[in-house]
Amino acid sequence: MWVSLVSLLGFLILAIAALRAHRLDARRAVVYVLAWGAIFLAVAAAFGALA
Repeated sequence: MWVSLVSLLGFLILAIAALRAHRLDARRAVVYVLAWGAIFLAVAAAFGALA
């Protein structure tokens, strides 16, 4: 369990660093985060419905 939490934290740090490297403003970064979250939830819901 700890390995999963540490890896998720690492991926989060990498994602934030990538957004900062492209010099996105906070508003656009929030839009991107919400869009990727919606895509993830849609795919997870689709797989959940098929299972």
